[in-house]
Amino acid sequence: MEPRRNRGASSCEDQEAHSGRKMHCGPLYQFLWLWPYLFYIEAVPIQKVQDDTKTLIKTIVTRINDISHMQSVSSKQRVTGLDFIPGLHPVLSLSKMDQTLAIYQQILTSLPSRNVIQISNDLENLRDLLHLLASSKSCPLPQARGLETLVSLGGVLEASLYSTEVVALSRLQGSLQDMLQQLDLTPGC
Repeated sequence: MEPRRNRGASSCEDQEAHSGRKMHCGPLYQFLWLWPYLFYIEAVPIQKVQDDTKTLIKTIVTRINDISHMQSVSSKQRVTGLDFIPGLHPVLSLSKMDQTLAIYQQILTSLPSRNVIQISNDLENLRDLLHLLASSKSCPLPQARGLETLVSLGGVLEASLYSTEVVALSRLQGSLQDMLQQLDLTPGC
């Protein structure tokens, strides 16, 4: 009498014996072995992404507040020649938030000030978080367009670096506070 064999463990061997072909079951067994672990892995909850987004916004606002020459600036100030810097928007969609942050990031990276390097890096991280939020809602975010005219504004930027930095950071701070409020209202695409 032939000993009883474990049918699940020898199915590849049985197939190999009957068909005469060599079968490769290694990847299948590896996958089946990992399946219980894969089953329990969960995606990052979207609420955590939204909370991280809000925390990063608050961090950027704090960084702007910590810059000494930003203490007495209003985001509503009008400075001639700096109209390309976005102002406040009452209702922001995720794509509009991303577009606005892309413009600010482009402006800040063009400034030689050491004050804005970390803020610019934070904006990139914030945009990544917004992309995660958008993908969770199946919102296709178009490639954010920066300022096409920023290159031609080189003379304006060079002539007024300090003013550009102050106005850009002030308006960015206002925009970030608007975004923070919009995130509580679950913005659309």
